Amino acid sequence: MRETGDFVRMKGAEMFFLGRKDSQIKRHGKRLNIECIQQAAESLCQVEACAVIWYQQEKLVLFVVPKDNLAEEDAFKELQKCLPVHAVPDELVLIEALPLTLHGKINTSELNKIYSAHLNSIRRDSKLNGAEELWERLQHLWKSILSLPDEPFSISKDSVFLYSGGDSIKSLRFHDEIENLVGKAIPGLLEVILSSSIAEVYRLVLKTVFPSEDQLKNPNTSMKRKLNDSSGEEAREEHVNIKSGGYVTVAAGLISFVALSRGSHIFCVNCSKSFINLSNMRQARTKLRQSPLSSPPVISNIMKTEERRSDPTNVSKADEMGPAQGSLGEDNSVPIAKFLIGVRWTTSTGKCVDASPLVIVPVTDDMSATVYIGSHSHTMQAIDLDSGKIKWERILGDRIESSACVSKCGSFIVVGGYNGLVYVLRSNNGETHWMFTTEDAVKSSAALDPSTGLVYVGSHDQHVYALDIYKKECIWKLHCEGGAVFASPRLSLLPHHLYIATLRGCLLAVNPDTGSKIWKSSCGKPLFSSPHCSARYVCVGCVDGNLYCFSHSGEKVWQFSTNGPIFSSPCISNLTKQEIFFGSHDCFIYSCNMEGNLLWKFKTTSSVYATPFVFHSHDLEREAFLAAVSTDGNVWLLNAKSGMVEGIHKLPGEVFSSPVVCGERLIVGCRNDYVYCLDLFIAEKIRNSKDVLNAPLNSSSLNTR
Repeated sequence: MRETGDFVRMKGAEMFFLGRKDSQIKRHGKRLNIECIQQAAESLCQVEACAVIWYQQEKLVLFVVPKDNLAEEDAFKELQKCLPVHAVPDELVLIEALPLTLHGKINTSELNKIYSAHLNSIRRDSKLNGAEELWERLQHLWKSILSLPDEPFSISKDSVFLYSGGDSIKSLRFHDEIENLVGKAIPGLLEVILSSSIAEVYRLVLKTVFPSEDQLKNPNTSMKRKLNDSSGEEAREEHVNIKSGGYVTVAAGLISFVALSRGSHIFCVNCSKSFINLSNMRQARTKLRQSPLSSPPVISNIMKTEERRSDPTNVSKADEMGPAQGSLGEDNSVPIAKFLIGVRWTTSTGKCVDASPLVIVPVTDDMSATVYIGSHSHTMQAIDLDSGKIKWERILGDRIESSACVSKCGSFIVVGGYNGLVYVLRSNNGETHWMFTTEDAVKSSAALDPSTGLVYVGSHDQHVYALDIYKKECIWKLHCEGGAVFASPRLSLLPHHLYIATLRGCLLAVNPDTGSKIWKSSCGKPLFSSPHCSARYVCVGCVDGNLYCFSHSGEKVWQFSTNGPIFSSPCISNLTKQEIFFGSHDCFIYSCNMEGNLLWKFKTTSSVYATPFVFHSHDLEREAFLAAVSTDGNVWLLNAKSGMVEGIHKLPGEVFSSPVVCGERLIVGCRNDYVYCLDLFIAEKIRNSKDVLNAPLNSSSLNTR
């Protein structure tokens, strides 16, 4: 007797076969028994027999022996009706008969060989004859995967896959089908599918498959031509001279300032340590308070929250919150959470704002704080934090998704563009100090080494660059072994490492001075999340639904699993006890400790793409709070210790930008083309204030003087 690995049900002396023990797989973060797919397929009237394989642990392939004429698209539509989205096969292959072993079982090894030969046949037969045929085949795949009628209508070139009925799972299938079509891997393809139009997908594939034809059909994609047409700027024609390491000499007389960016990152120049650690920046907040509002803010979403214990077994939920309260109580008090949120100002950029804000607060009293943020309209803006007035605006050569980074001296900001340029602009007027050319789009946000002044930035050309913006030189560049760099590099001062995450799923540790690799670890799936490090560990999120934690020597310490892809970057703040905060596409915001144990999780109303921000309120200094946004436009203020809701505000558009909190201001970009600055009011002060207007309250707003 031996264990066969079969599941059976006993009825008397008979055994009824139920399935195989090894048929359980994990796909897209969910457990799946492939026998269920087989049973669903067998229920279709046109299926004689079928089998399912998990090809190379990457693709779910359904083999079907058809009874009559079976249309592949019809079969997919029927399967989508009876299977969850994570169980729908990637591909359906028609076969005359299923191969069997000597014992009469399905021969999965032979099925793997058949599918491998099938792929080779497709690659031979699907040789593309040119750009026009590529466009037609892409549209056919688009319609097929989204279950659209394959009629002779053209897909709009501005159509975005996720907005046309797609999701992350269908995106992976679209990605695989395109690579099968062209017969080669296309770096950066998945990210373009997830975030850009079908025209951008076409351009990327065209550039890979027909590079010479791409130049003929799209002359404006040439770097020099695009710059001349769009901005009047000229790209450097000579190759960059790569020089070895060495520290950067920065001019004396640095201004004192604090720079705040996504993920609670604080960079301080010529400020006391207490100024940084308190994070409430009393001087800056005093300046902000002394300036009057240009118009009264509208406070919305007055809420009451239940008291909940901070038990890790409890899950905070948006739908557990008490109903919105819109009337005064008998004692003239307003039953509300700790924060009321009002719109202070908005600024239009002309197109979607996916970049996150950079806020620079000068310590001197004669200078105001500034918000720097870019947009898909090619626009880079510097906005007065208090009034919302635009200090300067620049139209750059292409779309901006990269978030700005400040230089060590505070005189420059650094931002990347889709045209492959890294712009170094003067922070006071937006004038160009230097432009550095990479070979593909720069969506990665630059990172600064405060000890040397070097700026590090990744590109979709699969390189990371170390730039001396003062000498206008590239110190070194590193090829990331085939993986485009979407995430922002992260610098650790002790040990002095630069961490780089790639869309091929690699996390690299690099010497920041020389660009030499220290160690590399593979997470297996693309890394859109930017790494974040503590004194002991470096953490990064992955589209496989896991948050990975590594030691600084490259050993994987633990992984924390969610039920959806993680695009959100982890936030590790010194304001709390080194907790890790991050969001997931499963609609939850998570808090876990440095050992990888769950502290709490909060269910939002949509997926969470952006990075959370931890902050203290000036009037509630003993408590730490978490600002986070979900893609449906909800801005959440949570208690960082318990995950309890302390405030919520709904923006009129999708949000992929990460919030930054400065004083009692929250700044974030929105896909309705606007940048928003929200005032965070302490509810207790509003409730007890004599300045509350006597006008009757409604369920959505409260006006204050």
